[in-house]
Amino acid sequence: MTLRNSSSVTEFILVGLSEQLELPLSLFFLFLGIYMFTVVGNLGLITLIGLNSSLHTPMYFFLFNLSFRDLCYSCVFTPKMLNNFMSENIISYVRCMIQLFFFCFFVNSECYVLVLMAYDRYMAICNPLVYMITMSPRACSLLMIGSYVIGFAGAMAHTGSMLRLTFCESNIINHYLYEVLPLLQLSCSSTHVNELVFFTVVGVVITISSISIFISYALILSSILRIPSAEGRFKAFSTCGSHVIAVALFFGSRAFTYLTTSFPGSRDQGRFALIFYTNVVPMLNPLIYSLRNKDVKLALGKTLKRTLF
Repeated sequence: MTLRNSSSVTEFILVGLSEQLELPLSLFFLFLGIYMFTVVGNLGLITLIGLNSSLHTPMYFFLFNLSFRDLCYSCVFTPKMLNNFMSENIISYVRCMIQLFFFCFFVNSECYVLVLMAYDRYMAICNPLVYMITMSPRACSLLMIGSYVIGFAGAMAHTGSMLRLTFCESNIINHYLYEVLPLLQLSCSSTHVNELVFFTVVGVVITISSISIFISYALILSSILRIPSAEGRFKAFSTCGSHVIAVALFFGSRAFTYLTTSFPGSRDQGRFALIFYTNVVPMLNPLIYSLRNKDVKLALGKTLKRTLF
């Protein structure tokens, strides 16, 4: 498959935020701050988990990969978005398709990482006697490879169907990133197959992920309620709190984004919801898992002591 079609369009121009907002310089520094915080936070969490053997457990292995994905997909599009505040944001057709592929790859695979984290908590709370056997390093690695394969398949479906389209005249994208739906609006050929692929892949990913997480936490809640002591119930549920918040932010904002794009007059709301889940959520995840996690805070203190003293 070649990254070239028979269209006359060889480049695209993003105007999603710059044409609507009156303070591009202020927004540039706002999103630059968010981006820097995202990079430092996720890179710091990755480094912390890698350096501390006390965090070499299945739960933190999945958290390591979650931070890696957050870091990667923020780096895919945020630099181009920042450039859009300062100058005309032009990208070639080939680079647009590459960026679309990696964006879909990291976002889709992150959904399944969140599912694996829910499954990990289910095994730890509901089946503690077989937890270390079931969640062995080999099993965790295979599960993580599976999430990458599924993310790759979804990204190939989106990008492959996009490559079959023809773009004839308009190359102005009224959005802030190269996403599937804004690109479909520019095509001068039939997009029925693309729309079917898009809503099928997105629907399957969100449905399977949300149902799997819901079932896991329903079983976890049932097990926690059977714990006789209030202290034991609190301790068991506290290990899930950070993940519940991260899931609610990620899936809530993503579902709102695609639901609003389905209704006329709601595209601006969907656009800003997309900004939230592509910029703010990756920034919040390191905070959620560090401020609410005693193990991470303890490991951070030990690392700082070794480094400074």
